[in-house]
Amino acid sequence: MSWWESILLGLLQGLTEFLPVSSSGHLELGKALFGIEDGGLMFTVLVHGATALSTVVVFRKDILKITVDLFANSPDGAQARRFTGWILLSMIPVAVVGFTARDYLEAHATGNTALVGAALLCTSALLWFAHRKHAQFATRTDQNEHRLLSIRPAVMMGLAQAVAVIPGISRSGATISTGLLLGLSPATAARFSFLMVLPPILGATLLEVKDLLAAPVVEASGALISSPAVLALGAAAAFFSGLWACSWMMRGLVRGGLKVFAVYCAAAGALSLIVSYV
Repeated sequence: MSWWESILLGLLQGLTEFLPVSSSGHLELGKALFGIEDGGLMFTVLVHGATALSTVVVFRKDILKITVDLFANSPDGAQARRFTGWILLSMIPVAVVGFTARDYLEAHATGNTALVGAALLCTSALLWFAHRKHAQFATRTDQNEHRLLSIRPAVMMGLAQAVAVIPGISRSGATISTGLLLGLSPATAARFSFLMVLPPILGATLLEVKDLLAAPVVEASGALISSPAVLALGAAAAFFSGLWACSWMMRGLVRGGLKVFAVYCAAAGALSLIVSYV
């Protein structure tokens, strides 16, 4: 893997993890269009870790407040414990899918641009439908967040996140759209969507590290396909692009809605299908 390929894949990972356009789908499409070989397990670990770190940086105040309030005997403490419970509840579906279908998806979805194209079209339809509901929630403040954000949206957004393990189904697009359709404000849906992804990303990264450490010496050395400098460039690209995308989504979702992303996913899905049959 060259330095520019590492940067390109890092940018794709960071941007598309938070923009509702599917990170896994774009990584597969990027590899197919530019003929980029997989960067190896080490590269995957680093870009996923960098993406998780960018989320922690953006939501550092929220995470600190929840952590501090978690053991407080106060209304804020009770709310922090409820919110933590909703996060944990939302993790269950994706954890089940991850442990039961991980190998199958890696075997059948990797390099499958036809699947990516079909899934991107599904993402486009979901975003468009959510956009139609967006206007009535766009002006809603977060004053009713604690009442609206409850077990039902947590479970439904968790199920949406589980479906998004399919390359081409946008995780943020599916979860934010689900939140909007259930009546959450754009800011609340985006905030919960980005916080709920932290445990799965960290969990997946730990599993990748475990696979890397458990690999035989020859395979482990082969995981380091690129030089440390090239790997660092990819991780840095994923971190800074993720930082920008996450911050932008929190500010821009209320104003812009999801229409532009729906159109983009439709175009990307059509391109994926064309690529798969050329």
